[in-house]
Amino acid sequence: MFSKKLAAPLALVAASVIAFSGCAANEAAAPATSGGAASGLNGRLTGKGASSMSVAQTTWIAAFQTANPGVTINYSPDGSGAGREAFASGAVQYAGSDRALKDEEMGAGKFAVCAPDSNALNLPVYVSPIAIIYKVNGVTDLKLDADTTAKIFAGKITTWNDPAIAALNPGANLPSATITAVHRSDDSGTTENFTDYLAQAAPSVWNQKSAGIWPDAFPGEAAKGTAGVVGAVQSGNNTIGYADESQAGSLGKAQIKVGNEFFGPTAEAAAKLVNNATKVSGRSANDWALKLDRTAQGQYPIALVSYALVCEHYADSSVANLVKSYVGYIASDAGQKAAQAKAGNAPLSADMQAKLKTSIDSIK
Repeated sequence: MFSKKLAAPLALVAASVIAFSGCAANEAAAPATSGGAASGLNGRLTGKGASSMSVAQTTWIAAFQTANPGVTINYSPDGSGAGREAFASGAVQYAGSDRALKDEEMGAGKFAVCAPDSNALNLPVYVSPIAIIYKVNGVTDLKLDADTTAKIFAGKITTWNDPAIAALNPGANLPSATITAVHRSDDSGTTENFTDYLAQAAPSVWNQKSAGIWPDAFPGEAAKGTAGVVGAVQSGNNTIGYADESQAGSLGKAQIKVGNEFFGPTAEAAAKLVNNATKVSGRSANDWALKLDRTAQGQYPIALVSYALVCEHYADSSVANLVKSYVGYIASDAGQKAAQAKAGNAPLSADMQAKLKTSIDSIK
């Protein structure tokens, strides 16, 4: 049951989309509704938000627009913070965010695209591990624990052959070179999830609260968006950063110590993190904001859960129909499997598909 504690891994898939007008004809056809057969949908949706899940987004937009040629979806991957702001202001009809809206951000009348009496819904539709990516010549298997990771990104460990890193990697050819730690420059849900891990798992080192904006107290090189961080790590030497695993490419990916075990950033290990999550209290039955436990054993602890931010009740019923159809496809078995094949995220469980379908069907 999901009344409080999630009982099965949520392998979830993202709610935001990048518009690729030249969609490939060989993409799998997408249903126009969560139930199945395509209908004669027409119209345009505009969204903005998280850049982390662009691989999955590309797949969904291609499939949905191929099945529904009368629909155009435009999405700007400007970061979770930009998406939340645009959704609140009414500049977009939906947003993608790597965290749920906070209690103080929720409330009827706070979202211009929604009906005046409508609150927002937070629908978790994509879960993916955040990889700690690195590029160090001669190092192909890097192991880290929470305190060491926190010290690297806090600027307290500054060279690759530091004793703390060496103790976790016996026999590794660690250079004496200076570490360049890369973080996001924009307001990012990936950053918020990463700093949430550091705050929960290494509180004696990471003395800042989790936040989407990198704390001024800690140094490092800044880059905009997931692509910016990956590019900075890839183009440099002796670099380290964090990014959605699906976009890490050929970069090294650190294994993270939890208890006495090390876990790599696999979808299966990250799904266990979501299995240990609880539903945020005080929300409506159709809202699925989650609280993650980054310290539980047997899991990869650094993962993001991306949400579709939508209205309970839209001011424009035609927009509501498009949102229901598109987000319904994303949360369907077909949408989950299409994204999994391209992005490597874990598929949504049948139980959670049913629960999200109930929430999506309630949109009006």
